[in-house]
Amino acid sequence: MSAAEITTAVTSGETTALSVTEATLARIAERNGALNAFTDITAERALAKAAAVDAAIASGEDPGPLAGVPFAVKNLFDIEGVTTRAGSRINRDLPPASSDATLIANLEAAGAVLVGALNMGEYAYDFTGENAHDGASVNPHDLSRMSGGSSGGAGSAVAGGLVPLALGSDTNGSIRVPSSFCGIFGLKPTYGRLSRSGSFPFVASLDHLGPFARSVADLALAYDVMQGADQSDPAQTPRPVERCSDRIDAGATGLRIARLGDYFTKGAGEAALSALDAVSAALDVTRDIALSHAGEVRSAAYLITMAESGALHRETLKTRADDYDQDVRDRLLAGALLPAEWVVTAQKVRRAFAQEMVEVFRKVDVLLAPATPCTAPKLGEKWLNLGGDPVPLRPNIGVFTQPISAIGLPVVAVPVWPKGSALPIGIQVIAPPWREDLALRVARHLERLGTVASPMAGGS
Repeated sequence: MSAAEITTAVTSGETTALSVTEATLARIAERNGALNAFTDITAERALAKAAAVDAAIASGEDPGPLAGVPFAVKNLFDIEGVTTRAGSRINRDLPPASSDATLIANLEAAGAVLVGALNMGEYAYDFTGENAHDGASVNPHDLSRMSGGSSGGAGSAVAGGLVPLALGSDTNGSIRVPSSFCGIFGLKPTYGRLSRSGSFPFVASLDHLGPFARSVADLALAYDVMQGADQSDPAQTPRPVERCSDRIDAGATGLRIARLGDYFTKGAGEAALSALDAVSAALDVTRDIALSHAGEVRSAAYLITMAESGALHRETLKTRADDYDQDVRDRLLAGALLPAEWVVTAQKVRRAFAQEMVEVFRKVDVLLAPATPCTAPKLGEKWLNLGGDPVPLRPNIGVFTQPISAIGLPVVAVPVWPKGSALPIGIQVIAPPWREDLALRVARHLERLGTVASPMAGGS
């Protein structure tokens, strides 16, 4: 069931939170061996929380808008009593977290039930979902293919029906890429919208946290309850809670929607272009917009990513370089050695692009673009055909997501099943800063039309 359906069933007495949790844990035990989505199962905690939800209902208390809904989190979120791996070997030597990440606390305050932590790319520096230490989280629609990264376990768990909700992070595309490959909905909110307190950092000026779900309603519901000021995250913007759940059914009438062309279509494969055409046709979109500096800002995002992450890991690289995934280590080392002048130039490019987008959003309300250039590649693949040219696969899967996250825009990734394709691919629905409601509204309209959908892999 969806998160909304579970809450309705639990609060009405049709079932109990404890029954839902027990069934979820049994489902994880049955299916996770094939998917490798989970790295930690918090069964004892989950059962205790579910019992508390049932007790609240029995005593007439309001259990919250996510009463009894199981969820899981990327293993860079702090979970009290669990070591925060961040996908690495090195972090396993750390003591268990002493408290929960803020977003976990917010979800549990709304009645949701945490069932575990999810596999991810090492230190979130990954687009494939392949982890050198924990193994690859795989795509539930085709077990020979990538789940996408770095929130690969989240994509696999939601698409495979292990949990209806999951939390991930997105620095350069790590929510939108797994959403695209696994055929689910993902939300990257505006930079600074949701608290990052209690999560292991990657690139402080680019990191976002957000939810995955198999319906827009569930995505909006999770987003709503995670909002709220948190002084422990200095990068969070103190804005009031702005609920989206009651606004997602307004339709697309009256919205000025355009699609991004040029850079965002030149390297796109047939499936990505077909998906973009299908979404554009459903919304009656005929206008294309070219962003003249998208390629430059993608390069800028790369330099900023390398510099900040290299600085974060500098001391550990001196003492434990051999304990990193070799690919991750080499990029971190390169970042630690970047000239400061390059990083300063990258920040100037980033600011100029942000100003360009301010002007664009004076003319349109929502933009459409592919999320990935292709459907999920086979596990172990190293090369990608990008606009007719072979390029290294691992860094280039995020070619369309990086320019958008570089300036912190809110995006909903929606899953499309191109005609004749056995695999899904995502489209980015991009809105102006702080207008998550517009992106969710368009996504919901497409869902109601049947243009986008997230069927559970393998059926029930």
